[in-house]
Amino acid sequence: MSEENLENNEKLIYEAVVKKTKTGLTFPKEMRALLFKPNEEIYFKIQIPKSRKYIKLEMIDHEEAEKLSDLIQPSTETKKIESTPEEKIKQASSKEQPNWAEYFVYDFKNQDKIKPILESAFYKFGEKPLNLEDAMGRVKYTLISFLTSTKTENAKLYYAVEKFLIDVIVKFNHPNLLDWIFEKIIPRIESKFLYELALLDLVEASIVAKRWEKAELYIFYVLKNIDDYPKSEMYNIMNSFKQLVKKVKYVERSDKIDILLKEKLMEYGEGVEDTDYKIQIVEFLEDLNYIELAYSLAKKIQLGLPQDSLRLEDIRKIVRRLHITPITENKPNSTIDLDGDDEKGDDEKDDDEDNGEIDSEDPENSISD
Repeated sequence: MSEENLENNEKLIYEAVVKKTKTGLTFPKEMRALLFKPNEEIYFKIQIPKSRKYIKLEMIDHEEAEKLSDLIQPSTETKKIESTPEEKIKQASSKEQPNWAEYFVYDFKNQDKIKPILESAFYKFGEKPLNLEDAMGRVKYTLISFLTSTKTENAKLYYAVEKFLIDVIVKFNHPNLLDWIFEKIIPRIESKFLYELALLDLVEASIVAKRWEKAELYIFYVLKNIDDYPKSEMYNIMNSFKQLVKKVKYVERSDKIDILLKEKLMEYGEGVEDTDYKIQIVEFLEDLNYIELAYSLAKKIQLGLPQDSLRLEDIRKIVRRLHITPITENKPNSTIDLDGDDEKGDDEKDDDEDNGEIDSEDPENSISD
């Protein structure tokens, strides 16, 4: 735009010359300091005239950006990354195939557009020798080109790409991608729900790959995300624990993973007031084979309940079950009190024996080493 036209509109408060790089244009630091506040979301409406002699950038708010995103379509079609004939031959002979149902768990606006790009990237990851720059370039192109002004849509896009890359890790043995996912995708998922799901998927993938130190880190962030829930949202907290336990229940775990899980579960088990939630924590501990801790917490719950509590019989059944469950986790150092009973009178104990309930003094019912 000529200086004369600018003068007709408004006086300049800033002027500079910038050079386009391979990745695009960067606003000078002085300009950013002049126009933008830290952590402020800024949107631009971009207009280019037919002459292509200048670019008009107009700052707009979030609401207007959302409206314009739905109304304005790019005047030029996005260049599609298509497979070459050689790539198509490799695809036909490949045993592994993309699993779209696994990647696109939640529908989002541009999923049909990114599908052919991710498909070409998938087969690139399967090539030997691997051209990682080419394969990752296609993934990065997807994340850069199809972001919208809507956080929810972007979160679904990031989550789909994460699911795609985890499948690549499993099918083509590329565990080095775990770091890239954690550093480049996870922090950009602006949905607490999808953020947690993405971390849980990383936990599972890292354990399968036997990258224990990474699994420990990801579990730490899952637990941190759980702690960020207000205590009034105990339902969400319990559901998050449930999903985490599912991911690590049947897999080999490092000592540090066990420590993280034990400490956090016991923190909530002893900290919450609601009996139902306490019992859920006991069941989580049992699922993870932390029998000693589960038994200890169950006994505390049992002794703390009034005799007319509706949950008393339920917790007694859990205590009896844990009483006879073999301890395989830290078994040699077990301090479990198998002879501990409710604070009953002799008559109540006799009734238990008559009813066929477990007698803790009977050697046949004790937990052997």
